[in-house]
Amino acid sequence: MKVDKIQLINDMFYRAFESLNVTEMSKVWVKDEASQVIHPGWPVKQGWKEVEDSWRAIFNNTSYMEFTLTDITISDMGSWARVTCVENLRSVAGGQESNGRVMATNLYLLKEEEWLMMHHHGSALPIR
Repeated sequence: MKVDKIQLINDMFYRAFESLNVTEMSKVWVKDEASQVIHPGWPVKQGWKEVEDSWRAIFNNTSYMEFTLTDITISDMGSWARVTCVENLRSVAGGQESNGRVMATNLYLLKEEEWLMMHHHGSALPIR
């Protein structure tokens, strides 16, 4: 089922995020100018080189990340898909643990029968 494959690639994205490993992250992304990421508080990063560099910067400054996703909605649009969710995040950076909530929109493109991420946008939410 197509929705299951979209859920699988979304799960793979968050496992790559938790791995803090750019090589793992690169496995789930389209690697061309269509790639785009907007991290909370950052300017838009466009194209795979800028996107990859942004992950490297995050991973180099973080020692731990754990995501619990809630409010997941998957929209199958044919050759592309949209996943929205709330990222309930626990992280450690600079020896400091923090908890946060981020509303995320993830767009995936079906390329040669493989789903790949082309856009991730995270917007910080208040802690409940």
